[in-house]
Order: sequence, then structure tokens, then C-alpha cells
Amino acid sequence: MGWSSRPRARLRAAAGLVATAVLGALSLTALGPTAADAATQQGIGVEVPAQRFDNKDHSGNWLGSYLVAGKQVFCVSFQLKAPDSNETYKPGDKLLTKWGDEIPADKAANISYLLLRYGDTKDANIAAALAHLLHSWTSAPRPGHDDLNEALPADKIGYDIDMHLQGLKDKAPTAYDDVAKLTTDAEANRGPWTASVTPPKEDQHLGTAATWTVTVKNAKGTGVPDVAVKLDATDATLTTGTDSDSQDDAQATDTAGGSATVQGAQTETTLKTGADGTISVKLMPTGDQPKLATSLSAPADRPYVQKPVNTGIQNVVSTGGEKTLTAEGVVAVAKPGKVQVTKTDAKTGKGIGGATLRITGKDKKTAATGQDGKPLNGPDGRPVVVTTAGDTGAVTVDNLLAPQDICVVEVNAPPGYENAFDPKNPPSVCGSLKPADTLALTVANTPNEVPHAIPAGDQPVAMAKGAVETSFSAPGLIGLAVLALVGSGLVGFAARRASRR
Repeated sequence: MGWSSRPRARLRAAAGLVATAVLGALSLTALGPTAADAATQQGIGVEVPAQRFDNKDHSGNWLGSYLVAGKQVFCVSFQLKAPDSNETYKPGDKLLTKWGDEIPADKAANISYLLLRYGDTKDANIAAALAHLLHSWTSAPRPGHDDLNEALPADKIGYDIDMHLQGLKDKAPTAYDDVAKLTTDAEANRGPWTASVTPPKEDQHLGTAATWTVTVKNAKGTGVPDVAVKLDATDATLTTGTDSDSQDDAQATDTAGGSATVQGAQTETTLKTGADGTISVKLMPTGDQPKLATSLSAPADRPYVQKPVNTGIQNVVSTGGEKTLTAEGVVAVAKPGKVQVTKTDAKTGKGIGGATLRITGKDKKTAATGQDGKPLNGPDGRPVVVTTAGDTGAVTVDNLLAPQDICVVEVNAPPGYENAFDPKNPPSVCGSLKPADTLALTVANTPNEVPHAIPAGDQPVAMAKGAVETSFSAPGLIGLAVLALVGSGLVGFAARRASRR
């Protein structure tokens, strides 16, 4: 930023150049006498009427960026010599005012934030507004000093804020409006920032996606929008934001309603925060310790300068002296559980081998869920059937998702236990399975009874047989009562015939 005696055609041509790299070095520069400074290359911005110094009028002041070593830089130390586009710089100290004074903490934080968020702008109006604010905070006239005296030389003159703001209003009204926009943005979102990763409250299971939330907040504790955050998943993949079973064209959706596509099940991606400063992403565990690590560029508390090797050249500032902010979250996948089912004789308590049992969920109809998140179905597509073994009458089903409610339903009665079996209401038992636990369930059956002896010449009467089950149906109980009444009537009839003889 400074004055220039070059023809306007050259200024217009130079102003059309757009910087290639950003978030690179930013200049504490001002445009000094440039007639002989042929290597200085303007980037994007706006030319406004020049401020007088050395008791002289000048052709114009450039509010905007320069290109130095291929990077976009800005003037911040008013009216010093603009850097050569091939200027060499070395690390310096924290940014001070033009007069070597400490910049107030809030203004320093504003500078860091604006350089981070807008240092790579391709908008000439934004570049002009940014240059104006940087001058306003680093070269403003000091109370009690005559820093705007037109007789002062370039290295002593202060920045006339009102004059340059009026110049923007006259030459580029949009840039004038952008000054207020950038000021409000800096006041609202300046650093220091904080970042956090919040895992889901519910248990995580292998093969089942759940929502993780990344939050970026500013110094006031409010979410910062439009921040690019790199996500790196370990023992997990980033998957769809809506369908936990899909592995194709995954999405991570921000809270502003927008979405960014994660192509396939990836472990790394970069997304931007939504309007409230958060990112919501689905994470599907593939190992025991799923972790989501994040990293982002955040504004430092204060920017630091780069000093030119040659004297008399303006200092250069990196993009706010930004720092890398990291955060991560990790959870332990819920350990699978197993069910141990035992089929026993209701009278003797001994195990019954060869019994077929169906493993279901709480409703006794749908399949239980395996640790991989898939239903535990058999080849026929129905809940899997297991068979008890040997004298123990036991069978174990492991690697089940936990927690969940499990029911065991008998499919067919083993030989010798048919009379008590009701296919419409088969014996069953249920329980709640906990992570890394064994759920022990027992299904008992009453054996068939041997018929009572009947007098010679009479046909034996079939007796109703009962079974010990976890539940009975009402029709079954009514049927038992009817059979009992019929049986008692037949016995009385036989007794009367015997007495008559």
C-alpha cells in the first residue's frame, strides 16, 4: 500500500493478476515509490486516491494484494517500500505496529483470523477490504501524536483510515461494504479456536454405523462455519449418513443441510463445518477400538512476521501464523455375547439331546442379530435352528450382538416328549444378553406318561398329558378340562356295569 507514479494502464494490467498460492506469506507492506520498482507485481484489489506525505501529492494508493515469490501477500505497514516479487525473507518476531508497539490482543486475533480465512481470496473487493483493515490495525494514527501530518516522510506517516474508507466507497462500493462484513466476521469468529470429537452415546458394534460429531468453536464458544476439517478414521470406515448397511457413495451431512459425498467406505476425507460449526459423519467400526481423528488450520493468537533480507523493504506476515488444531474421539466396540441353551427333562432334570430350537429376537419371530450387525438366519432365510447335543442337552450360540433380547423357541419335540408339545404355542424362554456375557437359558419338557392299566374286555382310555412350558395358550387349557370330564364319565359307567353282575 502506498503511492505510485506508474501509468494507469500498467496498474490495471497488474491488478488483473491473481495469486496462485495462498495462506502463504502476507506482507506488512506499503507501496512506496515504484517507478524504478519494475519487479513489484500487484495482485488483486482497488486503487484509491493517494494520501499526501513528504508534502507531496501522489498518483494513487493500492489497496490489495501483491505477488511475492509466487504467493499472495498484502501491505500492512503503510507507505514503506513494496517488496520486490523476488524478495527473500527470513523468520522474524510477532507482528507489531508500524511504530514498534504491541498490537492489542483482540486486534492481533482479528488479523490472524482474517489472514487465515481470506488470505487466499480471488475477489478484488475482499482483497481491498482486507488490505484496508490490516493498515487500520497496524498503522493507525496514535492518540497524542501528529501521525497524519502531511510533512512526515513515508516511514513516519500514519494511515488515514477515514480518507481511504471514503476512497473505497467512491471507487468500489462493494469493497466498502466488505470492510464491515470482514470486521463483523473477525469479531465473531476470531481465535483461539477449540475442536472436539463426540462419539455416539449408544454402544458401537462391528459393521453397524453410528453418528460421530466434530465441532469447531471460536473464542466466544460459538460454532465456526465453513471450516475445512480433515477426518481420519482408525479401526473404522466413513460410511453413509443414512443407511448403515450401504458401503457405496457414503455421505457425511452437516447441520446446515448440505452434504459432502464420501466415495465408498473411506478412512480419510475432508469436510467443512455447517452453519453451527459442526460436522456429522457416520462411522462404521471394523476393529475393536474405532477412532476418529481430526485436524484443521486455526488462527494463532498473534501473527508472526517474516523479515526481508534487504533493508528498507516491508516485513511479510504468514497467513495469520495459523496453527494446526487437532482433536480425536475413541470408543471400545461392545464385546459380543453368547447364549447357552439347555434342554432338560422336567421330572429328572437330565439333559435331552436331539431337541431343535430356533434362536430369535424378542418377538420370537425375527432372527437374533450377530456381532456383525446381520440377522442370524439359516439357509432357509428364517431364524437359525440349532440342535441340542448328547446327554448334556446343551448347545451354545456365540458371537451375538450385545446388548439385545434373545428368545429360544422349540421347533419340534424330541422323541418321548411329543404329548406335551403344542406347535401353536411351543415351549420358549427369553432373556437379555449383555456385552461379553453368557446368557444361560433352559427349556424343560415333560416326558410322555405310560397309560394306566384297564380291566380286561375294555378299551384303554387316552389320558391327557401336560408339559412344563414357559407359557400356555387358553385353548390348550380348555381342551385339557374337556378331556378330564369325558374320562371321569367313562370310569363311572364301567363301575355300574360291574355292580350289576
